[in-house]
Amino acid sequence: MFSPSQADVRRFFCSVYAKTMASAPLEPLETIASLWISEHPEYHGALADVDAALSSMAQVLEERENPFLHLSMHLSISEQCSIDQPRGVRQALELLTHRRNALHQAHHDAMDCLGHMLWESQRAGRAPDGQAYLACIEHQATRD
Repeated sequence: MFSPSQADVRRFFCSVYAKTMASAPLEPLETIASLWISEHPEYHGALADVDAALSSMAQVLEERENPFLHLSMHLSISEQCSIDQPRGVRQALELLTHRRNALHQAHHDAMDCLGHMLWESQRAGRAPDGQAYLACIEHQATRD
């Protein structure tokens, strides 16, 4: 399994942003990342300077969201849907997208589920519960 470091993740997103700005060719995963980057112009400043991105890794800014974590979650959810893992996540996200009338908003709702699942996993010291994650997305898609 591939486990990039925090620095690797930051370099990846900064590189994708630089390639996109230069209209350079992108690898398939980079293409998906570039689409999510384009949905978040508020992050472009953070992505434009890889040195600043790397030097700010130790800073914890509670009052604002981490653009690299946020974009990583978009990529993770995109990958989960592409391989339908956990089984049923693709359909659940499609239903949530229909309900929200926007893929981007559906991803943000699914991020809440993903974050909760990871928090529970770390808190309990056990593997992430994909079925609980899926149930959370399904609940988001069906609630009033």
